[in-house]
Amino acid sequence: MRDIVFTRQSGWIPQVISEDGELKLMLGAGADANHEPRTFTFPIGEAHLAVIQEDLARHLLLWSAVLPLCDAAGTRGRLDEDAAVALLDPILLSAPADVDAFFRSIRCDRGRLVAHGADLGLLKRGQVCAAMRAATETPDGKRAQEYHADRRRAERGTVLGPLDAAVLRYTGQYLHGSTVPKRLPDAVDPALLPRVMAVIATAEQACAGMRISRDPRRGKRATDKRDWDRMAAVVDAAVRRAHPALADDAVRTVSFLMCSEASDRSRNAPMEDDEETSADRAGLGGSTRRRPLSFTDDKGVEKKWLPDGPRSATAEFWEFVGERSAGDNEVFTIEDEEKGEGVQLHFYADSLARITTVREGRGGADPEYRVEYTLVDGIGGYRNLVSVFVRGGCAALEGHGSWMSDVDEFERARRRRDAR
Repeated sequence: MRDIVFTRQSGWIPQVISEDGELKLMLGAGADANHEPRTFTFPIGEAHLAVIQEDLARHLLLWSAVLPLCDAAGTRGRLDEDAAVALLDPILLSAPADVDAFFRSIRCDRGRLVAHGADLGLLKRGQVCAAMRAATETPDGKRAQEYHADRRRAERGTVLGPLDAAVLRYTGQYLHGSTVPKRLPDAVDPALLPRVMAVIATAEQACAGMRISRDPRRGKRATDKRDWDRMAAVVDAAVRRAHPALADDAVRTVSFLMCSEASDRSRNAPMEDDEETSADRAGLGGSTRRRPLSFTDDKGVEKKWLPDGPRSATAEFWEFVGERSAGDNEVFTIEDEEKGEGVQLHFYADSLARITTVREGRGGADPEYRVEYTLVDGIGGYRNLVSVFVRGGCAALEGHGSWMSDVDEFERARRRRDAR
């Protein structure tokens, strides 16, 4: 038979129950192997109940001290009741100075105390009783999250100033640096918002005109890591130069915001827009191709592009790559069958081969091909070479890349590049 003897407004604060005539403290903590909450109990006395009922601060202090024991029990272990019972008198019945001294000798969940209103300065100095004088039954989870975030920063030697903290709040990354950054002006103290916006304006001016292209080698919505790193470096340098007092965390979150927004613009743009920009960078005009092309991958899948289709050949090809590219599918070919030429992209080796028919096969003889290789500098290099081939064929590629027909010579060049 279990009856509730005492409970507080917040359902998570431990309750006092009577079980078969014995007083016990009952609390939920952790989870079992099925991710269901675990419940623990251990015996207390009448004197302990009286303090728990009258003194919220001591009640919360006891809770914070018991929680590490619950964590130690894991998903299926038993609570160390002897250790839990040993906490009762020192926390509930001792003088404040003795309680403070006791807490310096044990583990406790400080985040729980912070969530219920602990004074951070007093808590840091080890004056736990004084720190909990203004304790509240209703927790503030965000306050505890910020406390843990600040402790993680302190562990790696980072201390935020007011502007640093405001910049992180603006991007939504104060609590978690891995969170996708946003623009949250309402999260910033109005007095600091103009200074935050000045930092953001510096970043925007620095990367104006820069873009982060898509990288279909890694999927339909993947973007170019080199473009990302390039933009991040530009923003980082500009912000540090204009605002030298900013902490590294604040500078990084601004760079992350700029790059994340640029990536989103690229992902959401039509493929034709992306390809036209690539063609412009290659110094080419609009598409003039009048012959069909065939796209194939390393798995034997083929896709045809026809000149009278609604989309450009390059847009269709890179969409084909985005849909088909994988760790075991990294070779893609574009072939102009009428002209007897094509290019083969080797994503695993950052290289490309152009293939031209030297002699048609007649009388049962195999055709003769000339194969030439060049190294490719990232997805931007691939895009330019593909655009050039689509518009002008293999002959147009002559001025783009260092072409090698000797396989051994090419392999030596590739190894030298990879060694760098």
